[in-house]
Amino acid sequence: MVLYIHGGSFVAGSIKSHRSLAANIAHAAKARSLIIDYRLAPEYPFPSALEDTLSAYQWLLDHKNAPEHISIVGDSAGGGLTIALLLKLRDLTLPMPAAAVCLSPMIDHTYTGETWKTNSGADILIYPQKEYEFTRMYLGGTDPHNPFVSPFYADLTGLPQLLIQVGTYELLLSDSRRLAEKARTAGVDVILDEWEGMQHVWQFGASFFPEGRMAIAKIGEFIQQNTSE
Repeated sequence: MVLYIHGGSFVAGSIKSHRSLAANIAHAAKARSLIIDYRLAPEYPFPSALEDTLSAYQWLLDHKNAPEHISIVGDSAGGGLTIALLLKLRDLTLPMPAAAVCLSPMIDHTYTGETWKTNSGADILIYPQKEYEFTRMYLGGTDPHNPFVSPFYADLTGLPQLLIQVGTYELLLSDSRRLAEKARTAGVDVILDEWEGMQHVWQFGASFFPEGRMAIAKIGEFIQQNTSE
C-alpha cells in the first residue's frame, strides 16, 4: 500500500492533479495507492495538512493494512509532509511504515539552502517570491523553524528507510542533500538519487520522456524491496 501525499506548496494540488503520478508509482511498486485531498492554506493553515495525513495513515492501520506493507510517498510540499508525518508517528509511538519516498521535498521554510540562489536561473518551475507568499499562508504565524513545518530542523532519529529523488536544476536540490545528510547522521538508511538536468518533480512527465519513467521504476523497485506486500 502506498499513501501518496501530493505537492502544491500547501495551497494547491488535489487528487485529480496527482492521480496519474500516484497511479504510475503504485503500478511500478505493484501496490495499491491512497491519495487524499488534505486541507489547504490559506483557509486551513498549519497544522491542518499534517492532521489530515495523520488521519489517512491511521485509517490505513484501522483497515488492517500492516505497517510493514505501507510506504509513504510525497512530492515537493508533500515530500516535506511525508517527513513531518513520520516525525509525528514516531512521537506518538505509532507503527512506522516500512519505507518512505520524497520527490524534491520542501523541508526548510526559512529557505537557507544554497541552491535557492545558485539554481535560480536553472529552475523554471519554482518562483521564490511566490513560494515565500505561499509559506506565509501555510504558516499562519507558526515559527518556520518548527520541525513539523520545516523537518530539516528536526531530530530524524528512528525514521524508516528513505529514498530521495531530486533534479540538479532544482531550487530544492540543497534541501534534498541536507535532508539526506541529516538523516544519515541520525542513523537512517537513506538513498539520495540525483538526476542530472532534471526539473522539479520531473516524474510527472513519465508519459512524455524516459527520465520520468526511469525514475518511477526506481521508486517502484525501492518500495518493493522494502515492503512485504
